[in-house]
Amino acid sequence: MLSKALLRLGASAARHPWRVIAAWLIAAALAVLAAITIGGRTADSMTAPGLDSQRAAQLIERAGTGQEGMTAQVVVTPLDGGATFFDHGSARAALTRLQTEVRRLPHVLGTSDPAGALDAGGDTSVRGGLVSADGRIAVVRVQYPDQSRLSGEDLDALVDLGDRLRAELPLRIEMGGDLFYAFSDPDGGASELIGILAAAAILFLAFGSLVAAALPIGMAVFGLTVGVAAMTVLAGVTDVPTFAPVLGSMVGLGVGIDYALFVLARHREYLARGLDPREAAGRAVATAGRPVVFAGGTVVVSILGMAVANVPFMTVGGLAVSIVVLIMVLASVTLLPAFLGAAGPRLGRVGLIGRALQARRPGRLARRQDPAAGAAHAAGWRRWIGHVSRHPVPYAVGAAGLLLTATLPVLGLRVGLPDDGSMPHSRTERRAYDLVAEGFGPGTNGPLVIAADPTGDPGVLDRLAATVAADPGIASVAPTHIDPATGIATLVVFPTTSPQDKATADTIARLRTDVLPTAIGHGPARAHVGGAAASLSDVGQRTSQRLPAFAATVLAMSFLLLMVVFRSILVPLKAVLLNLLSIGAAFGIMVAVFQWGWGGALIGLEATVPIVSFIPMFLFAILFGLSMDYEVFLLSRVREEYLRTGDNGTAIVEGVSGTARIITSAALIMVAVFLSFAVSEDPSTKMFGLGLATAIFIDATVVRMVLVPATMTLLGRANWWLPKWLDAMLPRGPVGTDDTDDTDAESTGEAPRPRLVDR
Repeated sequence: MLSKALLRLGASAARHPWRVIAAWLIAAALAVLAAITIGGRTADSMTAPGLDSQRAAQLIERAGTGQEGMTAQVVVTPLDGGATFFDHGSARAALTRLQTEVRRLPHVLGTSDPAGALDAGGDTSVRGGLVSADGRIAVVRVQYPDQSRLSGEDLDALVDLGDRLRAELPLRIEMGGDLFYAFSDPDGGASELIGILAAAAILFLAFGSLVAAALPIGMAVFGLTVGVAAMTVLAGVTDVPTFAPVLGSMVGLGVGIDYALFVLARHREYLARGLDPREAAGRAVATAGRPVVFAGGTVVVSILGMAVANVPFMTVGGLAVSIVVLIMVLASVTLLPAFLGAAGPRLGRVGLIGRALQARRPGRLARRQDPAAGAAHAAGWRRWIGHVSRHPVPYAVGAAGLLLTATLPVLGLRVGLPDDGSMPHSRTERRAYDLVAEGFGPGTNGPLVIAADPTGDPGVLDRLAATVAADPGIASVAPTHIDPATGIATLVVFPTTSPQDKATADTIARLRTDVLPTAIGHGPARAHVGGAAASLSDVGQRTSQRLPAFAATVLAMSFLLLMVVFRSILVPLKAVLLNLLSIGAAFGIMVAVFQWGWGGALIGLEATVPIVSFIPMFLFAILFGLSMDYEVFLLSRVREEYLRTGDNGTAIVEGVSGTARIITSAALIMVAVFLSFAVSEDPSTKMFGLGLATAIFIDATVVRMVLVPATMTLLGRANWWLPKWLDAMLPRGPVGTDDTDDTDAESTGEAPRPRLVDR
């Protein structure tokens, strides 16, 4: 059984702590060495098979026009604020030199020629889209080959050139484009440090001991080092999206410290019972380690289930995050008991803060209460849970109404991907975006590329260009480029609205459903709409379409697993519904903050943005796994009390109050870690951080401490009802409370408690 395997594993690690710690040190060193030698850099590739934008990309690649590769843009304007124009003088010479220097960079296939457009004269209101009508802003578009032939070094070379030329030329130079999006490093380092410091402070306050507070932090840092290094090695094999290291660090720190807290709390409880430290560590892993394995496994399975979306970058990103979670689970049942064994009896001592609190209120320690918490807190929680249990209807209705109200904004959820216009003004990408929008219009930041194969209908290209140009959502159409070898044509078109504007998505949909079919007719020719804006819109639509099926699968899986664990129908049904309610409320708050701008300034959000298309699916998978952790931990105690007393009311009060301190401490740590990422520069990281923090806060407070006791009181003994025929069919759960009781009994020499199962 799982409990006996964990018991042997934890006890062995505690008996031989320095061997286990040395093994983890070697593993961390090897992982870092592998990351340095064969690892790669993260890169984003927002494409997916079967999408119209992907078909456009395939046509462009066949044509070999160079537009299938990556681009960057260098946006320049004279430093004197508009008194000088590019039409003459030193500004023209500086622009020419800049173009020449950029063309010399490695892997650059070519650049646009705004200086040449000025020399050619012509329509100064357009100037080929390279120089603004007033002559103050010029754009040098840089063409690179396909992403597979590039690396972060190409981005570094472009940025370094810009830094050098800013000091040598009388120009303001800003940069942006696909190259930045694909190879910019995530900005999670400072957030990780803030999260670790916040977690350390909370753990110290919870345990009153520096040693007890340091162990979960040390375990999480070990696990995170190995996990991120493994992710870097994976990036050397395939394209790992740039959000994966940030999300992996966020989730890894949160769950690692969370899992360690549960095991450490149970270890201190066993020490208080008088067990030897090594035996206590083994028993702690055998009992608290089961919900850790269960919750971690649920997170991994849920995240890997996102493969149903058939979006490769999401699948690989989920795999990368799953690796970090698996390593944290492994560290919780091997490295942590080694730390516990090495620390010995010191972890059973109450620190200075704990002794000070006990001096103020003697007699605080109560039977069966976690020593780290203190009986005063247990008594306070017992009074609160008892109060809720005596008034279950108003609390259930009020809490559910509050969460449903918070969920309402989800009705206005709009998915997309924030563009450079949502970045802070401190980033060069944002400043380049603003200059382009000022000089050429907002749609110039997100051009669409229409790829057409005119086979059998040579006149279709003229009709196509004219029909597209007449659409109200299109500002301008560049001259058609035809590949002489294949006959495939590409039209670069500029919408009237910005890439993240809903009107742009509407324009893309209208081009596909109305404009292109009208121009092509029923002939053999075909055309597809591509470009970065179209690809991101397509990915958003696909994930939105697949999310309901994915959510239903996760809900069903969670229900079945909890039914096996707790031998009940109503308990898992209630758990699934309440988890869904808390996640819905978190999504609603995200919509209010990011789409409506409510309180956005508090997290440094400078502009409203749509919800990143892949974030709802990621959050749903992660949050259901994390909520299972609290669910199993809390309900295991409630079930244990019910098996001991046979009284539902007593079981609810004792079980919930007995776990409340640990759950709220663990949740507070997770919230602190996740919120530290919500203040990063990148809007996607902000969404992950705020969404996870909000959902965990709601789950650990409103759900666990109000809705769970209220609804379980209303259900009464029906909580544990399970038909005999179904009980006979179900396998025995690996994390069930029956198993817990046996393990505890073995540790104390007591006989197993009677098993009370309602039918």
